[in-house]
Amino acid sequence: MKVCVETYGCTMNQGEGAMLESMLTSLGHEVVDDPAAADLVVLNTCTVISETENRMLKRMGEISSQRKHLVVSGCMAAIQADAIVKKAPNAMIIAPRDYGSFTELIESSVGRADLIPLFRPAPISATLPISQGCVGACSYCITKAARGTLASYPIEDLVASARKHIDSGSREILVTAQDTACYGFDSGKNLSSVLSSLVEIPGDFMVRVGMMNPDNLARVIDDLIPAWMHPKVYKFIHLPVQSGSDDVLDAMNRGYKADEFAALVSKLREACPNMTLSTDVITGFPGETEEDHRATVKLIEEMRPDTVNVTRYSPRPGTPAAKAKNQIPGWVSKERSRELTKLRFAIAEELHQAMIGRRERILIIEVGKPGSVIGRTSSYRPVAVQQKLPLGSKVEVEITEAAPTYLLGRVL
Repeated sequence: MKVCVETYGCTMNQGEGAMLESMLTSLGHEVVDDPAAADLVVLNTCTVISETENRMLKRMGEISSQRKHLVVSGCMAAIQADAIVKKAPNAMIIAPRDYGSFTELIESSVGRADLIPLFRPAPISATLPISQGCVGACSYCITKAARGTLASYPIEDLVASARKHIDSGSREILVTAQDTACYGFDSGKNLSSVLSSLVEIPGDFMVRVGMMNPDNLARVIDDLIPAWMHPKVYKFIHLPVQSGSDDVLDAMNRGYKADEFAALVSKLREACPNMTLSTDVITGFPGETEEDHRATVKLIEEMRPDTVNVTRYSPRPGTPAAKAKNQIPGWVSKERSRELTKLRFAIAEELHQAMIGRRERILIIEVGKPGSVIGRTSSYRPVAVQQKLPLGSKVEVEITEAAPTYLLGRVL
């Protein structure tokens, strides 16, 4: 049987989607990239905002109408089963915490196949989920309801999985979780122990650490920095601030203040001045005043992150923030989003322009526009090169041009 895993959402979901593909292959089914060519489709869903939820529901209806076998996984499967059944009555539903029984579900519903699986080359970038759930209680977040509380995976299992990826040809390991900084809070381990174990694996590869929340990073930063400074680890940090206003952060139940976020960034930059900082901001959170918004603008101007992921607040069912009476009009949230996005691109362009003329050694990780490839610097900045180079190779380039979202390089 031809099967397809169609994944949406975060890096964690992408990694779990790859795991589900592997399980399907173990049953002898042929994994294809085109859902139209598949007999069975696994729709690996995201529901982080209402716009994404609506997109998922529409996609379920489309697949269901084609009379294919449909499995719905991911966050919607965990918390919105009723909506799934209404849209796709015949769909099989499996939540992330039940993935251990995924093989059994497929075998009992559609059986095994006798096909010898076609060879599928290992991805250059392999995702490594290190835990499930988190320790936070953000007032706007529906993911906590879907993923539950923290459950960290054993380090020996993580090393074995990473080693398998590397031995198969992967050259980039993307460490991911709902919050990587809280890894091991339930087991006495920590994120630095994961990184220290991963970099000991033989081979020429890089490790990227995924999103971490400031309050939990503050608990482990002194231990983390030495492991993060290893040459095999990208000098990249994804640290969502969400707002520059302490009042809004308190309403979000984020567990830190804006100046504490700034202090963490300063400590990281002291260790590595050339690091890349990515952060997230939510505009139009219930009760956000113009003064609160200006505080966010000021913080972004001062911190000068390389990337700012700007999201307009979207009420999610069952969350405390969705019940707040002081909701912000959509047009206000949109205007604030536009201002922050404009600022984000202006800062990024200035930072990238300052890199013109520098020499960087990059890892080629993907094919770009026709005749070009894209690589990553040691700080995970994307560099486009106008020539064909093997994926997984490393080359030295000179930065010749800059745009807000990428650099252009000439191979030396």
